[in-house]
Amino acid sequence: MGTTKTEIFTAGQNRLAIMLKALAHPARVAILQHIIKADACICGDLVDELGLAQATISQHLKELKTAGLIQGTIEGVSVCYCIEPNAWKLLQSELTAFLGSYTPTGNCC
Repeated sequence: MGTTKTEIFTAGQNRLAIMLKALAHPARVAILQHIIKADACICGDLVDELGLAQATISQHLKELKTAGLIQGTIEGVSVCYCIEPNAWKLLQSELTAFLGSYTPTGNCC
């Protein structure tokens, strides 16, 4: 697979692509849904809730954190995760603008 020439795209295009790539896995969507539903920081119950191995959950959390969609705080020996509100608002705004930029004209291919 070739390398992506990220430098030829705008910062906004790259940022949106990074966030959407992080969302492009059903386990990550499920993790985010669980965090949102709990409306609190989530520490250890994702393994029980989702039925995935701890290592798998950790890898998905790392991807979500790298994309900036979640933040983690250390509490004792565990890390607790919650939605990163500024990134979430940015994602919502970017997606609304992106999806709203298309207006059907009736002249489809």
